[in-house]
Amino acid sequence: AARLLTPSQSRAGAGGRRSGYITIGYRGSYTIGREAQADAKFRRVARITVCGKTALAKEVFGETLNESRDPDRPPERYTARYYLKFNFLEQAFDRLSEAGFRMAACSSTGTCAFAPEQGGPADDKIWTSYTEYVFCRD
Repeated sequence: AARLLTPSQSRAGAGGRRSGYITIGYRGSYTIGREAQADAKFRRVARITVCGKTALAKEVFGETLNESRDPDRPPERYTARYYLKFNFLEQAFDRLSEAGFRMAACSSTGTCAFAPEQGGPADDKIWTSYTEYVFCRD
């Protein structure tokens, strides 16, 4: 009799590890004054979000994964509501690399959120950005 496999078992890659994607995202902001790039002020990353299958996210990030916004999610279900308990992108990238993931794509957007004519600081423009990095493991 043939044994039925779950989707993750049928897609297991080398070493029995699940294949799949994890997307890392963050919002940022920066202020550029009259001197343009010379005095740009960047804010630290406030929160790194995680999107992907629950089982993969838990495997890679373990106890550093904050699941409070989507608790008790089944392992094979997708979520975009997790975030990390740390805020260093390099740390997230290191964990993904150590788990066999590689970056597949990156996307970033930026918009001017406030300018002096919109009630922002005099002579300054406040810009916001959103960046996503897509990682995959075969």
